[in-house]
Amino acid sequence: MSLSHEDVVRIIQLLDASHFDELNLEAEGVKLNLRRNGSGNSSAPTRTGAQPVAVTKATPTAQTTTPPTPLRDTAIHVGLIEVKAPMLGTFYGAPKPGSDPFVSPGTTVTKDTVIGIIEVMKLMNSVSAGVEGTVVETLVSDGDLVEFDQVLMRVRPA
Repeated sequence: MSLSHEDVVRIIQLLDASHFDELNLEAEGVKLNLRRNGSGNSSAPTRTGAQPVAVTKATPTAQTTTPPTPLRDTAIHVGLIEVKAPMLGTFYGAPKPGSDPFVSPGTTVTKDTVIGIIEVMKLMNSVSAGVEGTVVETLVSDGDLVEFDQVLMRVRPA
């Protein structure tokens, strides 16, 4: 953005016609400060640009690598379907505290079987399995905060 002499004159006229005593304008490297009573900085636009910065060459550091996932863990999950959280919230695996869970490993589920409840802003939302099969593993506990798309359990399809 650049301001011509005509632009500055027009801005001054607008300030004079208004009930304001001061105008501070800053945009894209242009800074303009105007005061009605003449106190302060001049009304000429000043440019504020990027200041030179010393750049130092980054020294390479030792890279840390994450160990690969053991093959035996991967092999265990082959063929299983992951049931994921449809929303963020608090997961409850039982209808009420102290009661039996909706499902546990070994439970046979259908697409409509409720596997848990996710509470969001005091609203309880039922979570269905969405698949027919047998629950192999439950990855969350009662009262855990779950993220959207977080794996809740794994099911071996029927």
